[in-house]
Amino acid sequence: MKTTPEAIDLLIEPRWIAAVDPDVLLKNHAVAVHDGRIVALLATGEARDRFNPGQRVVLEDHILIPGLVNLHTHAAMSLMRGLADDLPLRDWLQDHIWPAESTNASHQFVLDGTRLACAEMLQGGITCFNDMYFFPEAAASAASELGMRAMLGITALEFPTPYASDADDYLDKGLAAREQWLSHPLIGFCLAPHAPYTVADASFERIVTLSAQLNVPIHCHIHETAHEIEESRRLHGVTPLLRLRRLGLLGPGFIGVHAIHIEDGDLELLATTGCSVAHCPTSNLKLASGISPVVRMRQFGINVGLGTDGAASNNRLDMFGEMRLAALLAKGTSGDASALPAREVLRMATLNGAIALGLGQEIGSITPGKAADLVAVSLNGLNTRPCYDPVSHLVHVAGRECVTHVWVAGKCCVDHKALTWAGQNDLESAITLWQNRLEVRSES
Repeated sequence: MKTTPEAIDLLIEPRWIAAVDPDVLLKNHAVAVHDGRIVALLATGEARDRFNPGQRVVLEDHILIPGLVNLHTHAAMSLMRGLADDLPLRDWLQDHIWPAESTNASHQFVLDGTRLACAEMLQGGITCFNDMYFFPEAAASAASELGMRAMLGITALEFPTPYASDADDYLDKGLAAREQWLSHPLIGFCLAPHAPYTVADASFERIVTLSAQLNVPIHCHIHETAHEIEESRRLHGVTPLLRLRRLGLLGPGFIGVHAIHIEDGDLELLATTGCSVAHCPTSNLKLASGISPVVRMRQFGINVGLGTDGAASNNRLDMFGEMRLAALLAKGTSGDASALPAREVLRMATLNGAIALGLGQEIGSITPGKAADLVAVSLNGLNTRPCYDPVSHLVHVAGRECVTHVWVAGKCCVDHKALTWAGQNDLESAITLWQNRLEVRSES
């Protein structure tokens, strides 16, 4: 007796599926989605017999991948894209970025800047981002508006900004924002002390306590420049990482950003304590900070994800670009052409980032039971043919312009390359106003 097909919301039928976990490439399979979650991954013919979808999306020349996880951003800084290029990190921060923020940072600035970042990221296949910036309640509103998944930083600094007066004030305001958004299914929070050189011991100690109480990750810049390490030794007698270990920050919930000037002893410390690293290759190069030893990190068993950093220091929020650059840097610096193969880089851009954020059971792979954060990438252009290995093509041939469809928790956010969000015209007007304000300040 023939059974009645099961009603579901969506059936996606691509040519290939890169599930990531397990590490398989499936051909002529389909993904069944209902109530925002993946309910099955099975052969297309079997899927058509078993399910009665409200919508069926056939993607004959596409590879379906998990949504990309951008493990380190300053999303609102998209409004500063290209504002102070070609400068060393300290000059860039102290003479240009921090002064611009002191004049312009506000709830509206973060709302508009994060809207811009979310629009760019979604169209490039990024479904989740881990942010570090001021006014996280504004960033939450922006991400929610565009239907994007976000982990937002409860930032801490010792010096005042338009957002807060001191570290306790930053933390208190961030905690209030977290409380406000606690029930939202796509919005989460991290504790985000800016860096060891901008946060005092007492503030770090409070952050460790809060992390344990709230069970949230800690997201912090570490070992980005040689000067940072020299100053830490001068002021504290130890490297930044050793200081953080002494204060109790290092552990499975710790995400160290950049980790460029780092030796084997540091890597062993990160590995034994179960920390993750957010590798931001483009930003590291653009600010001339150096090249992170990712091959050694992987040899030590450290979980490494990928991040773009902010658009002010990249200048793109483009995870396809980060995947390709990460792979090429690993090969070039190690002298090993087999280092960081395409499948491992894809895992860094998806599941590894999810694991770092404590979301590995929810996103990062195309696995039944997980949220349906999915991205379809077209490989049907002349510039992507012939195609012998679709996963290799993702890293070394395709770009974000090949992304055609994006779903977050089963909801379509990008359809045939177009955002489904209706606020683009208003955003374009807001961007023009912010550009005029920032240009006036930079010329004065």
